[in-house]
Amino acid sequence: MPEIVVGRDDDDMRRFAEQGTMFIGKHLVGSGEDAHMTTRVLMDALRPHIILITGKRGEGKSYSMGIIVEEAMKLPHAIRKNICSVIIDTQGIFWTMKSPSERDSLALKDWDMMPQGFEVEVHVPEGQTKIFSEAGVDFDESFSVSPSELSSEEWLSVLELDENDSLGILLHLVLSKMKGRFGLAEIMAGIDAQDYETKDKIALRNRFLAAADWGIFGESKMPDMLKGGKTTVIDVSLTPQNVRALMVGIVARKIMDERIAARRSEELSDIELAPFHKVPMPWIYIDEAHNFLPNEGRTPATDALNKIVKEGRQPGITLVFATQRPEKLHADAVAQADMIISHRLTAKADIEALKAIMQTYLLYDIGKYISELPHLKGTAIILDDNSERLYKIRMRPRQSWHAGSSPIAI
Repeated sequence: MPEIVVGRDDDDMRRFAEQGTMFIGKHLVGSGEDAHMTTRVLMDALRPHIILITGKRGEGKSYSMGIIVEEAMKLPHAIRKNICSVIIDTQGIFWTMKSPSERDSLALKDWDMMPQGFEVEVHVPEGQTKIFSEAGVDFDESFSVSPSELSSEEWLSVLELDENDSLGILLHLVLSKMKGRFGLAEIMAGIDAQDYETKDKIALRNRFLAAADWGIFGESKMPDMLKGGKTTVIDVSLTPQNVRALMVGIVARKIMDERIAARRSEELSDIELAPFHKVPMPWIYIDEAHNFLPNEGRTPATDALNKIVKEGRQPGITLVFATQRPEKLHADAVAQADMIISHRLTAKADIEALKAIMQTYLLYDIGKYISELPHLKGTAIILDDNSERLYKIRMRPRQSWHAGSSPIAI
């Protein structure tokens, strides 16, 4: 029986067949408890995509994201060297991928698979290394950013200030006079030096004093994320939500800038047949994505993520968004997704959000397909805009240890 490949159009199927695909699960045939597994389902890894993983709490979104990460690391070297993975870990659950999932050995055996740990490089904020160490988290390096790397707009957003308010105006005045690399101490000295209302200077200074406790500013460098075959975990699980969004925005902006420059070199190399430094195509994984790219309002990550959503295909960037609230995710991200993996949803508003992007090739209401899923862990529908098909699927078991499962009181 031929295997199903999602994320690949007819031209690429004829050209590559199953080369450069990732095994994510098996096709479900039938409805409800009568459904049974048949054909293997593979996912394209050669082209850039926007992949949306949805489902209510506990249905397997983070688990499914981990499956895709595992499969990317199992690709043949000739392909794996040309891609890399960057995971923005907001829950502190991906560092355990280094360990094999021995507890799932029986389930894996049914799939002719074995428990396996994977080589992931975990980075934590410099100012939080002690906390992670005391918690027994196996991390590799610390990272930090310089306050001088943030634009005025990013500072306004992360400090939740309005550019037209007195504190916003003072912030812009101070930063406009800063040159080169500078730190929080220089910013606070710049605030003190301004001829401005004392109460406003104190209020803004206190915000920067608080920023020192975020743990993200220091002397460590950001990791080299764009390295062929590498999987980088940026663990921001202990930082406040607005600071997490700031880190997501910084990472997304750095990756976008580097890949745009690399794409120019690739195009020039094709024209002139000249050698160039190969920068791999990144896959960026973001859980609880609606907190960073919301449908209403803005976060420090909004502009950078929106730019990749709209322009990331040409520089070769894949985004993998996971959210339990698709109605709260930015409409552009939902509309631009060329693959949607939807586990069970019950909230009417969330199902309506998926209905809004229903394509003409679907025979029935998307809610009908979701309701027909059996009540088993890992079941989902895949809406594939590339082949213009919808499939019911059961995701395969994880080979590495999943730290995102729910605790139990017995």
